[in-house]
Amino acid sequence: MANRRKFLLGASLGVGAAVLGCTPREGSLKQDPAPQTPQKKIKHNSIGVSTYSFWQFNGPKEEVPIEGCIEKAAAMGFDGIELLLVQMASEENGYLQNLKKRAFHAGLDLMGFSTHQGFLNPEKANRDENIQKTIHQIELAYNLGIPTMRLNTGRWGTSESFDALMANKGIEPPIEGYTDEDGFGWVIDSIEQCVPIAKKCGVVLGLENHWGLGRTADGVKRIVDAIDSPWLQVTLDTGNFLENAYEQLLLLAPQTYLVQAKTYFGGGKWYTLEIDYPKIGQLMRDHNYRGYISLEFEGNESPHTAVPKSLEVLREAFYFEL
Repeated sequence: MANRRKFLLGASLGVGAAVLGCTPREGSLKQDPAPQTPQKKIKHNSIGVSTYSFWQFNGPKEEVPIEGCIEKAAAMGFDGIELLLVQMASEENGYLQNLKKRAFHAGLDLMGFSTHQGFLNPEKANRDENIQKTIHQIELAYNLGIPTMRLNTGRWGTSESFDALMANKGIEPPIEGYTDEDGFGWVIDSIEQCVPIAKKCGVVLGLENHWGLGRTADGVKRIVDAIDSPWLQVTLDTGNFLENAYEQLLLLAPQTYLVQAKTYFGGGKWYTLEIDYPKIGQLMRDHNYRGYISLEFEGNESPHTAVPKSLEVLREAFYFEL
């Protein structure tokens, strides 16, 4: 009886071992598969839209309120929204906090603040006024919780109108008796006085390639390099270089803190550019840009159809590898 139990126990252990693969037969060993190369993970840049895209200075701003722009941007699938200051109905804190609340509830970041100022003026009193105006705008951005603010050099103002300036590709002569060299000194000195407030408020200033001394990449870079502060970087507008655009974008890419991306569905208001966004997307990847892209639609098609189409273009073009 004892021998029979030993036999059955041995047989059962053998069957179990075979089932569990513990006693492989000759030739049944398999080599582990070769290690697979891990797939690269892709993340798309966050895409915002400027409230300008819905208004374009067409008619009274009251007809295109910021609150409505927030709702439209959220419904279209944007990640954030850039506020155009002159489009806002008020600068009172209650209004600002309501915009912040609406954007948060809509699932949008308040990710950019477009402002206007001008330091390209021989009168010190005029420049001082614009310095104080810019400091006030930085404080507005802080109250809104916006991390970056677009600023300009300003223009000479010698063109008879903005349409005339655009017809002349953004070129205008200095005020009689002065030169661009004078202007660079004024602009650098003025922005330097704003930078400490930007640092205090945690708002990065982005000097845009936007006419005046910012019409060229060399002009923008000269100012940013002269001030040499992490609180002054570049807001890179893809539609404001009218000659050698790619080469100028390349020059500013390393210092870019926000990309403003123009589209022109229906033809541009002042001009139409053929912008190669896949190429620009690669340019920004080459410089490890992971920040926001902010759409500025500037075409004649209705924004109700053109803005969503623009979002698709930018989604496909701007991404980076993790």
